[in-house]
Amino acid sequence: MAAHIKKGDLVKVLCGDDKGKTGKVLQVLPGAERALVEGLNFVKKHMRKTQDNPQGGVFDKEASIHISNLKKAE
Repeated sequence: MAAHIKKGDLVKVLCGDDKGKTGKVLQVLPGAERALVEGLNFVKKHMRKTQDNPQGGVFDKEASIHISNLKKAE
């Protein structure tokens, strides 16, 4: 299915917790019909301690948004 959203587009969120906010598309996932938008739809990610991350803890991470909930911003 062809997506009307492309990487680098400025988009506006139509519904959900981030309704009305705008952001730049970082990545489009055409198989899942979803897109990653910069600065929107943050979720908590619990990370265990590793050599790369000796502290561990809870971090905020951007999650994907369904393409049907996005439109190009004018």
